[in-house]
Amino acid sequence: MTTSKAQPENIKQVYWRLLSYIRPFWFSFAISIVGYLIYAAASTAFAELMRYLVDTIESGGEDFRLLFPSLLVAAFAMRGLGSFLGIYFMAIVARGVVHNLRCELFDKYLVLPVSYYDKNSSGHLVSRITFVVDQVMQAASDALTIVIREGLFVMGVLIYLFYNNWRLTLIFIALTPLIGIIVSFTSKRFRKVSKRIQKSMGDVTHVATESISGFKVVRSFGGEEYERERFVSSSNRNREQFLKMEATKALSTPLVQLIVAISMGMLVWLALSPDVMKDMTPGEFIAFITAASLLAKPIRQLTNVNSVIQKGVAAAADLFEQFDSSSELDKGQKTLDRAQGDVVFKDIEFTYPESEKQILKGINFEIKAGQVIALVGRSGSGKSTLVNLIPRFYDANRGEIYLDGINSRDLTLKSLRQQISMVTQQVTLFNDTVANNIAYGQPNATREQIEAAAKAAYALPFIEELSNGLDTEVGDNGVLLSGGQRQRLAIARAILKDAPILIMDEATSALDTESERYIQKALDEVMKNRTTFVIAHRLSTIEQADVIMVMDKGEIIEAGSHQELLDRQGAYAQLHAMQFSDVEPESK
Repeated sequence: MTTSKAQPENIKQVYWRLLSYIRPFWFSFAISIVGYLIYAAASTAFAELMRYLVDTIESGGEDFRLLFPSLLVAAFAMRGLGSFLGIYFMAIVARGVVHNLRCELFDKYLVLPVSYYDKNSSGHLVSRITFVVDQVMQAASDALTIVIREGLFVMGVLIYLFYNNWRLTLIFIALTPLIGIIVSFTSKRFRKVSKRIQKSMGDVTHVATESISGFKVVRSFGGEEYERERFVSSSNRNREQFLKMEATKALSTPLVQLIVAISMGMLVWLALSPDVMKDMTPGEFIAFITAASLLAKPIRQLTNVNSVIQKGVAAAADLFEQFDSSSELDKGQKTLDRAQGDVVFKDIEFTYPESEKQILKGINFEIKAGQVIALVGRSGSGKSTLVNLIPRFYDANRGEIYLDGINSRDLTLKSLRQQISMVTQQVTLFNDTVANNIAYGQPNATREQIEAAAKAAYALPFIEELSNGLDTEVGDNGVLLSGGQRQRLAIARAILKDAPILIMDEATSALDTESERYIQKALDEVMKNRTTFVIAHRLSTIEQADVIMVMDKGEIIEAGSHQELLDRQGAYAQLHAMQFSDVEPESK
């Protein structure tokens, strides 16, 4: 069961944890800060230049005529240099943080237990890597740039204002608590809506992924209108949440600007009083008003960027929750170079996480290396669940599974799974070449080994007919191949891995009669000297199995050879009679 080890207690913890990802990029971050300090200083210098300009004009001095343009150009040059250093090196930091977050999330996906995938749709998982990480990226790039650049600029201007007239400055900032209240309220609102946006975006991705991947089913069953309604509904929820975000932003920004305008109005009114003016030169007065007016833009930007920051923090909190989810339990210390293939199930009981229905009940059997074991029974009897316990996709609630006399829990997951090849009914192929798909479990395989595996799986004839042979791209999940061709590539992949244990879960179900005959010959060869578990509904394919186990409601109710079970006239004999009574008329 996937649980969260530690939920962030408050938003401050999320901030600090997100900032910890900056540590590997501290040098670029430091250069960026230096750049923004230069930017802030150069921007603040414009107010001082205005003081010199006005005072010089009033005094009629000629010395400042050449000096002022030079200082103005120098201030713009320094401002540009600081802006470049700040933006470029902050981008290095932001992109590095996002890259590390995305890679860490993907790495986490690779080690999460199967039960996690049972509870989460692929659309929501992909949405986290794309949309949710993108929210963090915006907070870590554009938002962080504005916060640091404009924040340092505001600090520089305030210092300048205090230096010139601290009394007027105190009056000017007297209304800032109102700004703080507005920002605090909108921050909570932004985080709340952001979580809803992430959920709704996951729904959009989920519906789109299902409809696109299952387009044949949608069209053949006339589900276009239903899918359209599902997508419109999820997209509309996403639109509504975005509008709530924009409404909050659109309301908060004018309020903050109004407060700043009121502060500026009070400042000018007080500054124009005779008592204040007598202590200031015209240049100092103009410089003070200029500096105060410079605060309007950065305060507006800081207010606007608040929504981006809160979306980023909400996204980061979601990512950290995934990072803190429990990975697959792997306490094994032992390894095997190559197992013999002896398998023992002892008192195995299993119930799926968050379910009360017991799937497997008291499973006991012992299989010798090299034997072929067939599992038959009605759908839902527990066949696939049983074989999924062998590579420990799930752990039994009770009992032990032994491989060559070693408890499978004592083996590392990597070592255990190296001993197993699987071919299932649902074939997974990657959008890569035929050769790379066959060699997926053996990336160092030679061309000759790949061809030999393809030949053994009776896949080489159709591969040679492809446009580029083994170098042909198969498309998304092998969409350019037929079902039988995909299945043969999956079998070739299992052959090339050459594992001592082979699991075949309806491996020939997608094949036509002719292909199945060829594949069955290949499988007969592949299964030699391997412990093989075969799940099959067509009993004709497993008559030569060493042991046939009949399962019903999570229990093994019969076990023996084909002939032994027929002679018992039990459940297997009934299944056999039902199947062959259906096919016999066709064979006459």
